[in-house]
Amino acid sequence: MKKNLLRCLTMLLCITAVLSASLLTGCSAKKNSQELTKVTLNEVAHSIFYAPMYVAIEEGYFEEEGIELTLITGFGADKTMTAVLSGEADIGFMGPETTVYTYNQGAQDYVVNFAQLTQRAGNFLVAREKMPEFTWSDLKGKEVLGGRKGGMPEMVFEYILKQNDIDPSSDLSIDQSIDFGSTAAAFSGGKGDFSVEFEPGATSLELEGAGYVVASLGVDSGYVPYTAFSAKADYMEKNSDVIQKFTNALQKGMDYVQKHSPEEIATAIAPQFKETDSQTLTAIVTRYHEQDTWKENLVFEEDSYQLLLDILSDAGELMGSPSYQELVDTTYAKKAAGI
Repeated sequence: MKKNLLRCLTMLLCITAVLSASLLTGCSAKKNSQELTKVTLNEVAHSIFYAPMYVAIEEGYFEEEGIELTLITGFGADKTMTAVLSGEADIGFMGPETTVYTYNQGAQDYVVNFAQLTQRAGNFLVAREKMPEFTWSDLKGKEVLGGRKGGMPEMVFEYILKQNDIDPSSDLSIDQSIDFGSTAAAFSGGKGDFSVEFEPGATSLELEGAGYVVASLGVDSGYVPYTAFSAKADYMEKNSDVIQKFTNALQKGMDYVQKHSPEEIATAIAPQFKETDSQTLTAIVTRYHEQDTWKENLVFEEDSYQLLLDILSDAGELMGSPSYQELVDTTYAKKAAGI
């Protein structure tokens, strides 16, 4: 009888211990969940071009920094900026030219760039046939499917043309009427002689046999501040700790792509691109990796900002020249990189 009683008491103590541990674990998990700061990020597009950001998401770097990130795709810099200005998004990820436009339009709570992700253009020129001896002069007299007027893809394209003594308005025809995500389909359907394509559009056209990459705008334009993270000045002032944690997470993603192979990077970001097979994903990452697309750190340098203004000016889109100090804050990026 005593042995049975002792056995029952022992079992009861074990059950109590297990329940207590479960309750404590549940409370701890709930507490940790509550401690995460919710941040909404609106990205201009969902592209393999932005691999370091997706590495940071998939490797859990934002959670490590105490951030619960919600990622929304704006499908256009104008839409991303609208989301930031309206407060629908805390942070925007887009071409920094949009922050210049917003400032020049007189926005009181203007948007400030605090981290630069890419340092080269991410699009490619696709032709209908292989052109191993391609030169930019081959575009003279041709029709090219281009990008939105005033957007970085189109402005960088025109910048390259001018650098090669080609007049964008008279030496060729640039069709800017097609939506950003529809140019590859239009080109595949027979529209245009060339098309300026982001990935996976460029590689998809090659796989279909409908087109061939003949030039990289990222290589031929040189180092350009193509995309950056930004937020309203008021939000940054009130949430400087959140901006720092966000930037810290991004820097971890930058470090990852610098230290890992294209195959490893492709594997890390695969959950973000379930519609893309691993071979294609690796090929695209390799293409971006080899052309030195991603910076080692997130610091938006002053000479890069000046180049941005020069590109805007050449395109006839610069109505005013906001100072570097007004539209760029490198505090967070430098701290994240230990500079």
